[in-house]
Amino acid sequence: MTQKDRAHVTVIGLGSMGRALAAAFVAAGHPTTVWNRTPDRAAPLVEQGAVQAASVQDAVAAAPLVITCLTTYEDTVQALEPAATALEGRALVTLNSGSPAGARRMADWAVGHGARFLDGAVKDVPPAVGAPDTLLYYSGDRGVFDEFEPVLRVLGGDTVHLGADADLAALYEMAVGGTLLPALLGFLQGAAAVTSRGLEAASLVRFTEKWLEMIASVLPTVAAEVDSGDYTRLPSSVNLFLAGAAHDAELGEEAGLDMSWHAPMHELLRRAVADGYGEDSVSALVEVLRRPVERV
Repeated sequence: MTQKDRAHVTVIGLGSMGRALAAAFVAAGHPTTVWNRTPDRAAPLVEQGAVQAASVQDAVAAAPLVITCLTTYEDTVQALEPAATALEGRALVTLNSGSPAGARRMADWAVGHGARFLDGAVKDVPPAVGAPDTLLYYSGDRGVFDEFEPVLRVLGGDTVHLGADADLAALYEMAVGGTLLPALLGFLQGAAAVTSRGLEAASLVRFTEKWLEMIASVLPTVAAEVDSGDYTRLPSSVNLFLAGAAHDAELGEEAGLDMSWHAPMHELLRRAVADGYGEDSVSALVEVLRRPVERV
């Protein structure tokens, strides 16, 4: 297939992820137009073969498929506002952070200006863009996904359409992404503990990877317990996790660590015990999470 046969793509927003997206399209032979509020960021892509648009209006008008990669939905609307009339009939794919409510507002704005809307998320780091196992998921206009799926697969081989509701990608993005900061904090706490003994944080990596593999292995059982409401399959009970809270405090005191980030997790455990879930598996915490404490 020649470049002439490949779909023309516009990429708006050239941060580290946006640059990776545009570079993947160029490498795959797609005519690629780029635009960024800071024009200098386009220079490396132009050297690779991309065309730099003089304005956001020109960028939107250049291609039937417009992909934006800005920080938030609000940033996306702000960037596209001057080109709103040019969106009529074009496929608009947003790849940014934000809540499901933000995605719904974005969809209303895009469709209100005549665009065919698809929201998405890249579930990996910029260097992984274009790899066969890189995951991206999308939601919204199924017609857009079906028409441009071969183009979108340039960005990652594991490409999924979640459904017609425009906010599903944002929902899954936040639902899956919720594991990131706690996991990193756990590792950083461990790093602080071992370095307090003069050991290297790098010594933790091999063992932490094994631990994360174990956690991944039990997720299907956790999900099955949540879906069924039967919290008897996993051997690790809420009471067992609550008993470990004392060990956390002792480690913090010995290593001189700030362990205050544990407090809300321990409170969830105590609430679960008070609600009668102490002997149930830790999956029962979902019942507590479903009933947030009312703040006065």
